[in-house]
Amino acid sequence: MAARLAGWPWWAQVAGLYAAARFISACIFMAAALHQGPNPWFPAKPDYWSFINIWDARWYGEALQNGYPDVLPTDGAGNVQENAWAFYALFPMLGRVVAGLTGMTPAFALTLIAMLCGLGAALVIYRLFRLRATPGAALWGTVLVSTFPVSPVLQVPYAESLNLLLLSTALLLVMERRYLWAMPAVVLMCLSRPTGVPFAAMLGMLFLFRVWRRHPRTRRPALGDGPGTGAAEWSLAATHSRTELWSLGGLTAVSGIGALAWPVIAWYVTGDLQAYTKTETVWRGEELVALKPWFDTGILLFGPVIGVLAPFAFVALFAAAMMSRPVRALGAELRLWCVCYLGYLLVFLHPQTSTFRMLLPLFPLALGAAFISRSRAYRGTLVIMFLLLQMVWIVWLWAWAPLPGGGDYPP
Repeated sequence: MAARLAGWPWWAQVAGLYAAARFISACIFMAAALHQGPNPWFPAKPDYWSFINIWDARWYGEALQNGYPDVLPTDGAGNVQENAWAFYALFPMLGRVVAGLTGMTPAFALTLIAMLCGLGAALVIYRLFRLRATPGAALWGTVLVSTFPVSPVLQVPYAESLNLLLLSTALLLVMERRYLWAMPAVVLMCLSRPTGVPFAAMLGMLFLFRVWRRHPRTRRPALGDGPGTGAAEWSLAATHSRTELWSLGGLTAVSGIGALAWPVIAWYVTGDLQAYTKTETVWRGEELVALKPWFDTGILLFGPVIGVLAPFAFVALFAAAMMSRPVRALGAELRLWCVCYLGYLLVFLHPQTSTFRMLLPLFPLALGAAFISRSRAYRGTLVIMFLLLQMVWIVWLWAWAPLPGGGDYPP
């Protein structure tokens, strides 16, 4: 693959491969739409544009057109009902601007933004991966991200593509030590999806690590530590100057404030301190209790004994992956991000079918997967497997097939 595209500029290679991946996903969407039966949104066998504008896309459209409620909707018993506060404002705000300037329908404006942000994310991810890898490995890593089983969400009116663009930009700037430049990207990221808390945790741990590295007893000569890098400035052993440490500390503070921005905005508008968390927990059907949902789900799936052990086994497997040589080659920043984000999911997430989509921010692991082997057969097999799993994700979760008790599993 790399040899065939070698004559193209890097951005053209990435854009072409990303466009091909989205075209394949579009074909899967259209094939699934032909088999779509009666559903809550449109007649059976919808067209492509109708089919991708369902599920949470309708909530983003609601936020775009009608904004956010001043008073949380409740039922007769006073329980908060589903409402737009669960969906961060940056994506629908951009949609409102684009629709207002161009005259597009809200749904098309959101779809266009999602598609362009997905392309932008692929370009930034390649540049990010190049800090740790050769051009060929970085390109394969980007292809794995572009074909990931849930990557079709990058071309539907969801905020995932916008968040992925901002997250990868922030990580790129952090790895390049341009901490002040990263601040606006982090603030915007915190207003696109709930990734601010794990990002602030990552920065805090990175700041402490860099302070420790500056101590005279811990300083070592800088040595390249990633496949294909050979650059001392990206080494874990390279120390930070005092100015860089102050900038990193400032970025950590900004990220922490940004992580709280949306819940505070919801509180200010509604007058309810827990407006955001109350809305979020409506979809899970129970109050937020850290870690407990993972054990409940484990018991539900595997029984009372294995189910209790399942979360521990999952964490152990993830820890083993983090310690493997291919993942260690990602460097401190990307590994810390993956650890903090998974920790965030374990503490706050209620595991369900939407969990697959929420694994997308772990995209740096795609480069680790590319590092496992240089074999084109191995890397190509991963891509084919991901494309087949896209069919599973779209047919099983995106297409509506009502359950016996009503409703369907969300994508």
